[in-house]
Amino acid sequence: QVQLVESGGGLVQPGGSLRLSCAASGSIFKIYYMGWYRQAPGNERELVAAIASGGTTNYAASVKGRFTISRDNAKNTVYLQMNSLKPEDTAVYYCNIRGVLRDTRNFDFWGQGTQVTVSS
Repeated sequence: QVQLVESGGGLVQPGGSLRLSCAASGSIFKIYYMGWYRQAPGNERELVAAIASGGTTNYAASVKGRFTISRDNAKNTVYLQMNSLKPEDTAVYYCNIRGVLRDTRNFDFWGQGTQVTVSS
């Protein structure tokens, strides 16, 4: 009932920037949580940044001051602006969106993942 489409990953040099997008569509009544997670080879998936419906944000310590999460409620889209990228930011990035469907059921969906590689 909910489809997520991620975009914006790629290869960038250290110090560069990328902007990820994740657009949700379907029978959505309300979205109350939008987050970005990442998983590097051999590591567990970890929270990068999250934003609640009221705009409250939360960042991993490793990205604070470099990454910015934002959302466009009209478009059901969440963004992750990543600046001053480091090789250790290399990972597959996943969006996670939680909310309520029009039939009143709760939902919790993940995007397909987008690769971010930071290398010279």
